[in-house]
Amino acid sequence: MITISDQFDSGNINVVKADSASDIQLEIRTDNASDFYQWFHFRMEAPIGEHYCLSIKNCAEAAYPGGWINYKVCTSYDRQNWFRTPASYQDGELKFEIETQQSSVYFAYFAPYSHERHLDLIAWAEADTRVVNETLGHTLDGRAMHLLSVSETPKPKHRVWIIARQHPGESMAEWFVEGLLQALLNEDNPLATKLLQTTQFYIVPNMNPDGSARGNLRTNTAGSNLNREWLEPSMEKSPEVFLVRERMQQTGGDIFLDIHGDEALPYNFVAGCEGVPNFSEKILKQQNLFKSAYQHISPDFQTKFGYPIAEDGKADLRIATNWLGNHFKTLSFTLEMPFKDNDNLPNPLSGWSPERSMQLGADILFPISQTLQSK
Repeated sequence: MITISDQFDSGNINVVKADSASDIQLEIRTDNASDFYQWFHFRMEAPIGEHYCLSIKNCAEAAYPGGWINYKVCTSYDRQNWFRTPASYQDGELKFEIETQQSSVYFAYFAPYSHERHLDLIAWAEADTRVVNETLGHTLDGRAMHLLSVSETPKPKHRVWIIARQHPGESMAEWFVEGLLQALLNEDNPLATKLLQTTQFYIVPNMNPDGSARGNLRTNTAGSNLNREWLEPSMEKSPEVFLVRERMQQTGGDIFLDIHGDEALPYNFVAGCEGVPNFSEKILKQQNLFKSAYQHISPDFQTKFGYPIAEDGKADLRIATNWLGNHFKTLSFTLEMPFKDNDNLPNPLSGWSPERSMQLGADILFPISQTLQSK
């Protein structure tokens, strides 16, 4: 007997047909209050050692159909270690096969980062005396919006804001933050120690906890794409942005980083705030320094592939990076990681993974340090 379930944190799948191992047909559910979909996460229970053929039927109408090309399915037996199962995308369907080694196996668009792990991360971080955990308010589903403030000085010279996972299906963003925090709070890390003597870090590990738990790709409980809410957020539609933006205006900042994942591009890259009214030669120099330093420290980071640069005056100020860079007149980046793999350094077994996301998060301390020293 084959049993398929998504009744757990970030679960998402509908079963069309599952009465034959050779023809298991599935569909991805849309976000709860919008038409976006692409994230999936489900468990299959079935007899061990048999060969199973699965297909996700509605991929052609997903938010980013290009994301299925050369994509491999994240797979795990223990929910701790994730590997990739080869897949093919044909005629609007994503097809993949597996011969099971255990009676239960999990499949996901990317390795999930659960709300329980999120709470564990907050608890671990705030045990450090250099960390203050602040609840800014609550989401529409009643979850806390956590802000971690990290520093060793009561009078910081610099302030750095890092937010992650505005789009809940981009779970690599919170893995990134976990790696960043581990590096930042490591007392044997001299770079982190030096940074914390002069800098206050403000870190929001998950900007969209409701969408994450609901198994949404891109929106919150109200159906809002949070990364289009920064110009005029509201407590009714986008309390997550409203609360964080309000706190940012109280503190200001020298660097703003918004961590994401890209469905189609198999590279790590950043997108700046070119095209906003207040973009300047000074910001451009900071951007170039940051990117050069990141390339120096991390072979996983590159600058050849990325998003088109907005023309002068045509940047969308609803987007976090653009609104923040324009409002604070400073360096502001969206950092994108792949759902697939880094094609410059591919790993056939795991593709882009939680571990590599965490390493990229740890490595970002170096470009942050280099950029702050130039100010």
